[in-house]
Amino acid sequence: MVKIRKLSENVWEMPREHGMNVPGKIYASDRLIEQIKRDKTLEQVRNVAALRGIQRASYAMPDAHQGYGFSIGGVAAFDLEDGIISPGGVGYDINCSVRMLRTDLDAKDILAKREPVLDLLFQEVPAGVGRGGPVKLTRDQIGEIIMKGAGWSIGNGYGKKQDAMRTEENGCMKSADFHAISDKAVRRGIPQTGTLGAGNHFLEIQKVDKIFDKDVAAKFGISHEGQATVMIHCGSRGLGHQVASDYIRQMEDKYGHENLPDRELINAPIQSELGQRYFKAMSGAANFAFANKQMITHWVRQAFERIFGSSDGMDLVYDVCHNIAKMEKHDVDGSRKTVCVHRKGATRSFGPGRDEIPEVYRDVGQPIILPGSMGTASYVLVGTKKAEQLSFGSTAHGAGRVMSRHDALRSFRGEQVKKDLAGRGIMVRGASMRGIAEETYQAYKDIDEVVRVSHDVGIGNLVCRVVPLAVIKG
Repeated sequence: MVKIRKLSENVWEMPREHGMNVPGKIYASDRLIEQIKRDKTLEQVRNVAALRGIQRASYAMPDAHQGYGFSIGGVAAFDLEDGIISPGGVGYDINCSVRMLRTDLDAKDILAKREPVLDLLFQEVPAGVGRGGPVKLTRDQIGEIIMKGAGWSIGNGYGKKQDAMRTEENGCMKSADFHAISDKAVRRGIPQTGTLGAGNHFLEIQKVDKIFDKDVAAKFGISHEGQATVMIHCGSRGLGHQVASDYIRQMEDKYGHENLPDRELINAPIQSELGQRYFKAMSGAANFAFANKQMITHWVRQAFERIFGSSDGMDLVYDVCHNIAKMEKHDVDGSRKTVCVHRKGATRSFGPGRDEIPEVYRDVGQPIILPGSMGTASYVLVGTKKAEQLSFGSTAHGAGRVMSRHDALRSFRGEQVKKDLAGRGIMVRGASMRGIAEETYQAYKDIDEVVRVSHDVGIGNLVCRVVPLAVIKG
């Protein structure tokens, strides 16, 4: 049994034991910690704390639940000389992430034409397993996407320069290397470019339900309650999944897992040839995800222009990563050093002044987008300097599951979920009824509670809440 003790309201500590190099730190309310205890999340936090070169602590965010290797909602930073890099600390869906668009429309404008705009979006943005993209690309073009990210999409007419300026990493991780990615991964990516995918991925039309911080909201382009927004949640699709699979296998072959607390934590030294190749491949998969969402953004704008007569004002608020490893400077033991921060189902939460934040937001902090779960609210938060001290500048990435997809299918039927949401004023289109059942909001933690903890602890502060009007599920 994993031991934890409550340090203060919403803060729990796991003392060092069983080979741990650092303590564990969990940010959760009493209610959330009981849900976290139901699976192997705490065991995974403990296992990560035993990895070489880990700094400060092994962290779990308020939405944490069991994942592959690291818990989803897990954060850990590693020393560049002695530390490791682990695919299990990034995830299979590399750069699975969220972007948000603001609009000049109000909810009443959407509701007047909700069905035709949802139908058109469902037609134009491929969703679900096996549905190919509308753009047929060559291997060389995928290579350019892997190297250029969102810049490739924008350069080919899918968006505008400002979009990249409001995307994490400016939409391109410069560390990418096409040659580090296998032919199999490229082949999987070719038909999936510009697709939403399945699982918890979605495209959602929303309205601003409540503004908590008017000044920061205005900076983000959110001007009033009732304003319509659009949220896109997807990632690197099969290409990213294959990159993870390829390097897990290669690391197992080279280093083995005999000395690991969990074989799913297979890793390589950061400075090793294999560790560097994984980081370059992961960066390339992240760029594929940036380009993918950028193309979807373009088709969303086109659909709005056809239905509403204009897409003016559909500006990108921000695009945040939540399955990624980054080289970042942080204060560790009284000195400033570069570390490799793994965020597995966690969002970067930098406070004001960081160079990584777009200039337009640098004086207030990084926008954080926390999606809900089809039927619940989503939130926009802002990063804090306190988060840099408490969690290497990280917070939650969403609600976090409390029920497996298998259990959700046993308990719910897609038709009933869709009917239930319609009764609450939310229109849903899904690639399959199975997918709708798997992703029903009852399968997730209470997003309101997750966000409250983030705000109260100070690792991501409330800006506004948005609620769904229409949803496309993969």
